[in-house]
Amino acid sequence: MTVRTFDLTKRMGARVAAGAVLSLAGAFGFASLAPAAQADAKPANTVNVAPVSKADASGAQAGASAQDVINLARTQVGTHEDASGNSKFNDWYVGSPLGEQNAHRIGADSASVYKGQSWCDMFVSWLGQHTGTKGMGADAYTVSHAKWFKKTGRFGETPKPGAVVFFAWNGGGIKGVEHVGIVVKDNHDGTINTIEGNTGDAVKKKVRDTSTVAGYGYPEYR
Repeated sequence: MTVRTFDLTKRMGARVAAGAVLSLAGAFGFASLAPAAQADAKPANTVNVAPVSKADASGAQAGASAQDVINLARTQVGTHEDASGNSKFNDWYVGSPLGEQNAHRIGADSASVYKGQSWCDMFVSWLGQHTGTKGMGADAYTVSHAKWFKKTGRFGETPKPGAVVFFAWNGGGIKGVEHVGIVVKDNHDGTINTIEGNTGDAVKKKVRDTSTVAGYGYPEYR
């Protein structure tokens, strides 16, 4: 899959250089923007990002089980992006308070800056929001999402069903994270079954070697 880079300077001007983003606490994670973190591809140069504020997390208070998230993810298998690289998950993020608030904080005029961008983490965020999962995180950038799980003490090395799995194809730990998905099953043979967005331009079921995993984020499932 060809990496789609995002020229922040051209699209949003010098104001973006500060890299200010929205930080969501509690049920959410960081909602940040970066041009890399894409499925099955090496990342482009990224922008350093930092959290700046908190936002209301009332949209994810009901709670959900790991199976709820896995079941919803299965219904999305086969969903493709369009010819421009945009998906229903980009559209959701663009139209959500998450996208709007984040866009304002990075100096963009609107959340439309997320259209056509890598959407693997938007897919994970969509799953969390549409199931009411607590502690899922709601992000557009895999590195900051992984850092958020680490900061909240819910990041580890055990592949539990429903866990958010962060991949670093070339190693490097959290700093090397390039892709994200949901664990469906630990096969106990060095592989895991997953469901991932933005993989071959679609939501797909995959079998991944755990050697490519940087770690797992654990939502607060009921």
